[in-house]
Amino acid sequence: MGTHKLVLDDDFEEDFSLIAIHCSEEPYKVAYILNQFARLKLRREKLDLAFTSNGMEITLPLFGFEDHTEYTDYSLVANKCKSAIAKTNNSGGLFGNTTDKETVITYLIPELKKVDYFLKIQSDFDNLGTKMLINEINDIKQIISAYQVAPETLKSKDNLIFD
Repeated sequence: MGTHKLVLDDDFEEDFSLIAIHCSEEPYKVAYILNQFARLKLRREKLDLAFTSNGMEITLPLFGFEDHTEYTDYSLVANKCKSAIAKTNNSGGLFGNTTDKETVITYLIPELKKVDYFLKIQSDFDNLGTKMLINEINDIKQIISAYQVAPETLKSKDNLIFD
């Protein structure tokens, strides 16, 4: 009797465009300037993007906009999360234990550590306006640079699925 193998193709891929944004502003300010200059209507989502990394709960602010006329969804998410970890040191001295705080930076996409924000664009159609949107974003004086990233080249692209 022969053996049968079942092959599960990775057809769970989500098709989206991804724009990497370098900007030193706070997340709410980035969403605000994108709304002003790139004609988006990003709003803070009720729930932040939350995941666990190395036993720590990581939360990143998430802004979204559903353009019903163009059948397009936009999501702005920060790439970096700074967390403070308290470490207890046993000094054996008169005052007992001391606690030190250590700052740990966790990345949503570790391959692109220098990127500050990602703008994820999901559309039912081929997104022809992505290059024009990138040009509009690059014209904003607070934005250092913006460019398109191919999601299929990222090892941790599954972190960008947050629906």
